Amino acid sequence: MDIRRKLRIEENRKVSSRTWFLRLRGDLTGLTRAGQFVNIGIPGKYLRRPISVSRYFTGEKELHLLYNVAGEGTEILSEMREGEELDVLIGLGNGFSISSGIRHPLLLGGGIGAAPLVQLAVELMENGIVPQVVVGYNTKDESWGLEEQLRDLGIACHVATVDGSEGTKGFVTDAIKAKGLQFDYFYACGPMPMLKSLSGLPEPGEMSLESRMGCGFGACMCCSLETLTGSKRICKEGPVFKKEELIWK
Repeated sequence: MDIRRKLRIEENRKVSSRTWFLRLRGDLTGLTRAGQFVNIGIPGKYLRRPISVSRYFTGEKELHLLYNVAGEGTEILSEMREGEELDVLIGLGNGFSISSGIRHPLLLGGGIGAAPLVQLAVELMENGIVPQVVVGYNTKDESWGLEEQLRDLGIACHVATVDGSEGTKGFVTDAIKAKGLQFDYFYACGPMPMLKSLSGLPEPGEMSLESRMGCGFGACMCCSLETLTGSKRICKEGPVFKKEELIWK
């Protein structure tokens, strides 16, 4: 299946101190579940930029992405306007799984890395499963609207900030303890230090890993990592992995 698409920019605006919201329109065939990502070609740049899918609407052909301006490529992206087209590789990676045996899941996210939790929460709700959510930021100024989106869906969302400017002071693990949250499974996405700390939770779960990528579809092997079941590529066999198969050093 051809994974290359031309998607039209419908909206591209700043939503926090660091974060931009990008709404695209076009053929979304290939997106099938939360946790997948796209790889965007930036005008004038050789390497594409992988961005996790926050929300997608196949019928309406609408895709929601969030990104931080962190270098020349994303700076160029932030300056693009409505009506311009992007060259996008779509439907990449393996996403989160939803088992009928999960009844009380906890969704955990850190900063911009929490973007996939929106689509995951929707898919859980569609399966009759109401999750709880904890999201962490360094400071409240980094919040990009996740809490409001989830609360509109009727989902409880707790916030932790490192500086204590909103919610529980500390990390997502501190919020879990402070709120006395009970769960039988967890889904997590965010920076590697956060995921490493969550690997110590006794409950089973899944983690979406962040990594630099060359191709985004498994050919260049630059995002490989060792797991308990051998070498795997984050872009191809991941980015979502079972907690139990990851090796943390």
